[in-house]
Amino acid sequence: MSEEPSETRWSFLFGRKRLPESQDPQAESASNGPNGYVKNPSDMAIYEQFGSQGGSSNHSNGSSNGRFNERLRKPIFPTFESADMMNLAESLSRDIIRGSPDISWESIKGLESAKRLLKEAVVMPIKYPKYFTGLLSPWKGILLFGPPGTGKTMLAKAVATECNTTFFNISASSVVSKWRGDSEKLIKVLFELARHNAPSTIFLDEIDAIISHRGEGRSEHEASRRLKTELLIQMDGLMQTNELVFVLAATNLPWELDAAMLRRLEKRILVPLPEAEARRAMFEELLPVVPGEEALPYELLVERTEGFSGSDIRLVCKEAAMQPLRRLMTVLEDREEIMPEEELPKVGAIKPEDITTALRNTRPSAHLHAHRYDKFNDDYGSHVL
Repeated sequence: MSEEPSETRWSFLFGRKRLPESQDPQAESASNGPNGYVKNPSDMAIYEQFGSQGGSSNHSNGSSNGRFNERLRKPIFPTFESADMMNLAESLSRDIIRGSPDISWESIKGLESAKRLLKEAVVMPIKYPKYFTGLLSPWKGILLFGPPGTGKTMLAKAVATECNTTFFNISASSVVSKWRGDSEKLIKVLFELARHNAPSTIFLDEIDAIISHRGEGRSEHEASRRLKTELLIQMDGLMQTNELVFVLAATNLPWELDAAMLRRLEKRILVPLPEAEARRAMFEELLPVVPGEEALPYELLVERTEGFSGSDIRLVCKEAAMQPLRRLMTVLEDREEIMPEEELPKVGAIKPEDITTALRNTRPSAHLHAHRYDKFNDDYGSHVL
């Protein structure tokens, strides 16, 4: 009698459950495939779920008839040299953003220089590939750096929305494994997937956590060094191909990046703290004027928020919007009986004194290191003249 194969560490990713032999044959035929495997969506491999979408019976090699038939004509995964590589590809495919993030350039206030450089580096080569050949071949590596909360991730989502490419949202948890040798394999599989699904964008958020300076203080682990080396090799190989694959990286600590990675990230774009005009646009959108109510002091808000990031400005607006609710909560808490939800009074409008209170209770989070970003931009950054 042959023994059942032992479980491996990848069983949880692609393993399938066998049904007990005592199960009802009719239920078994309805829920099982031809080999006796459970066909619940949670137990199916990713490529099987993909092939079963759309409700059409005509599927070939993972592709389906319909609107995206041309895009899906080729297999979902390229041919890998081993089953382990295919398992890694299945786990990485979970980091592909399905559908559009629905972030437009207009929804990002200010940052005109950063948006122009991003359009030039990523959007235009996809829209007009005829012009970006030879010496004008597209930049393959773009770095977004700046203080926290200034909109780097929003810019990356806008790129994904505008370009309609295969968008890989990669963080350190996506490519770091506790198993020896798997981290560098994940990097290799990631770039093979990106080339196979080109045009594609690999977004590496907080890239300083993945590839900081190598060998500093002799405290670097061997596995970490292998991961960084494989990423550098794949980036270098990417620049020597004609595939439309872009690496879009973001970091709050650009001076922590290894020099070899800075060389491969050819476009280095500063995402600065918002200027006065951008701050006013944010306040007008988050705290709109209510007809019949007292006008809000937008000029005071703009003047008192110098050095605030976009997330800090949102906190100021949230704190101002909480003031009328706090007044209402005080009235409701003084009552002994609990009012039905449909009888609860409406929250009042925001008053100018609420703005003053919000400014007094909120502090900026990233203004102390703004000069370091300016110096890094002067030394390494890309500029629009």
